[in-house]
Formats: sequence, structure tokens, C-alpha cells
Amino acid sequence: MARCLIGCGSNLGKRREQLDRALELLRFMPGVQLLAVSRYRETNPVGGPAGQGTFLNGACLIETDLAPRDVLGMLLAVENTLHRERASRWAERTIDLDLLLYDDLVVESPELTLPHPRMATRRFVLEPSAEIAADLAYPPAACTVGDLLDNISAPHPLVAVVGVPGSGSAEVAAAVADALMARVIHAPEPLPCADAPAGTRGDRWSRALASWAGPLEADDWCDDPHGTIADYWLDMLRCAAADDLDGPALEHFEAECDRVAARTTAPQVAILLTVAPAVLEERLAFRTRRAAAHTDVFADLSAAATLCDSPASSARALLRLQERLVSRLRSPETRLPRAPKAVISLDSGDLVQASADAIAAVEAML
Repeated sequence: MARCLIGCGSNLGKRREQLDRALELLRFMPGVQLLAVSRYRETNPVGGPAGQGTFLNGACLIETDLAPRDVLGMLLAVENTLHRERASRWAERTIDLDLLLYDDLVVESPELTLPHPRMATRRFVLEPSAEIAADLAYPPAACTVGDLLDNISAPHPLVAVVGVPGSGSAEVAAAVADALMARVIHAPEPLPCADAPAGTRGDRWSRALASWAGPLEADDWCDDPHGTIADYWLDMLRCAAADDLDGPALEHFEAECDRVAARTTAPQVAILLTVAPAVLEERLAFRTRRAAAHTDVFADLSAAATLCDSPASSARALLRLQERLVSRLRSPETRLPRAPKAVISLDSGDLVQASADAIAAVEAML
């Protein structure tokens, strides 16, 4: 038998009756035992079309012998029974049932993603979930549901928008800060390029580390209640240096990263921007054209474009870094110890959509 955490919500029609009816249907499903139900909470809609009504949100914990995809199918059947319509993304709905956790299973496929990919920053999910299942494990960060709620409840949260040069991290960070009236911190200098003489490479990475750490010094940390949005993650330097340093030089730099990081404020949340190879090549080609001199869009690619002799080869180098970033942030086996508990992955091929999704993810923390 597996324990499953399910998020429940409604903002159309008779909300409480529909939530009660959904739980009653789950209670009598074969192979399902309803263990606990949270109180309902009224919350404002996050993202989606404007003008929606407020939600009633809750959570329930079930025990089942059904496989994960069968649980998902069961939830869809309950939604269909209660006339859930899917006219547009995040639109008003009579009922919304999300499979948040299935024991400690981690799955990523077109049909099913576990844990739920956006639960880690959603207060309207975490508060009712922590009420009934605070000790339930959240495998990607090796923490509990209660830890996730504590994580987004920091008095002055730091959100890091993380991505390789060309992912649009600076542009998305600025959009989030503008929308939420938060303080914004931009990387003081670009990633060091692998074009320095071998004997000076370590010094360049050390200077970059000191520069990036400066705005994050814990002793000088601002207590603005709106929070801070940074367009970099300090440990990204550790990930990038692995392509330029090796042996004792890399070991020395990683130890230096540990010492410096201990003095800085670590992000509670990372918005991880990923970019497809073809999109990255297109953006690299844009930065090498003369027209790029008249805009700051993807300015962080100016240095990266000199790494190799063509946009395609430069893109391959950046994509290797992207794979390492994804692994260090998201994989339970290889994530760095100081990686944020909450990591939201977004495709940055469309920066307007990525910005809207990032704003919704951070707004959901409030």
C-alpha cells in the first residue's frame, strides 16, 4: 500500500459542496482508504486568466494499492464526474485534484511528474498538506512537507533565477522583481571564460566567486519583506568551473566555494530556466550580429559567444553546463548540499511565458 498526498481546489460554482463530493467519491473508490482531510482555506487565484473567483483549497491523504498512473486516472475520473472543464490553462474550475506525492517515488514523463512540479512554492498547497502530513517525505530535496512550508515562510526570502548564459535569467529575474516589488540582484560579472592561460584560471574563478558573493553577504542582508530576486546562484560557479579547472585546482576552488558560501544567504527557491539547443544557437547567433550592440537582451552571451568558433559549438559547451546545473539542483543523488529545497523548472524558449510562470511560482509563496 502506498500513501498519496492529493491537493484539492475549487473556485467555480458551489465550491465546498464540490470539494466534499470529490472526497466522498475518493472515499468509496476500490483500493483506496481515505486517511486524513485538511481544513479548507480560501485563497486568491495565482496565474491564469484575470477576474477569477477565489479558491477553496485543501488536501487529503489516501492509502492505496493502485499504481501511480491509475491514481492519476482515478483523479481525472472524479474531476470529469464533477464537470471539470479545461478550456484554458489555470482557468476557473469546479474541481481540481492534483497528485502531489506517491510515497517517495520520483517520476518525470509526459503523462506524470512526481512529486508535483510546482508544489514546493505553493502556500495554498503546502499549508493544508502540512496540516495532515507534515512528516511526509519530499524526495527531491530530502526533506518533509513541513520543511517545504517552513522554507517558503522565511522573513526575507531569496529566489535565485538560475540558467546558463542565454537562458534569459536576467530578463526573467527583472520581470519577477518588477511584478512583486522585490529587490533585484544581478550577477556582478559574467561567468569566467575558458580562454585564460592555465596558470591564471584559478585566480579568475576566485575573483568571480568573491564578486558574486558580495551582494549575498549574510551580515549585510536586507530585511525587505518583499524579498530578493537574484539572477544567479552562487554554486553555479562550482558547476561551471568543472569545465575549466581540474585536479588540485578544482579541488581548491570547490573548498573555497564552501568557505565563501557559508558567509552568504542561500536561496530558498530556485527558478531553473532550461533552454533547447536550437534556441540557444539562435540566441548566440543574435549576440554575434552587429544589431545586438543596440540591446541588452541576452547580454550574458557576449562573453560565452567567444568560447568556441561557432554558435553550435558554443551552444554545446553551454548545454553541458545546463545538464550539470539540472543535476546539481534537481537530482536527489547529485544535488549540492546547499541547493534550494524548492526548485521550479521552466522552459525559457518563450521568455514572456517563462516570466509569467516564474511570477506565478513566486506569487504562490505569499
